Amino acid sequence: MPRGLQQTLTDAGLLAGRCLLVFIFLHEGFGLVGNYAGAAAYMQKSGVPSLLLPAVIALQLGGGMLVAFGFLARPAALLFAAFCLLTAILFHWQFADRNQLLHFQKDLAIAGGFLVLACSGPGNWSFGRYFARPAS
Repeated sequence: MPRGLQQTLTDAGLLAGRCLLVFIFLHEGFGLVGNYAGAAAYMQKSGVPSLLLPAVIALQLGGGMLVAFGFLARPAALLFAAFCLLTAILFHWQFADRNQLLHFQKDLAIAGGFLVLACSGPGNWSFGRYFARPAS
């Protein structure tokens, strides 16, 4: 495969991967804003202080946009990986419940995707790459 085509496919894959990884978080972030009281109650029921809810919303919406646009994508991806691991441990630890086990495994898989993104970077089709280029 010609080098230029290979790079184009890599960059397209990284862009698509970034968008697919954060779609669920952007959607959920807007849902949390719309049902703030319900989300806060769910957190408290699970033993997590609802004081953390604004930080969760900021990560899901702000961090989601950073990853989607590829700006500060590596640090945002690391935050998302940690968030997914914490979510798995704090909310999906009842392995006797098959649904909880599935959510635990899903959170681990998404954390893995974010770790891959943190290691690989956002690719050339990103705002981060654009701003990193020296001015000519």
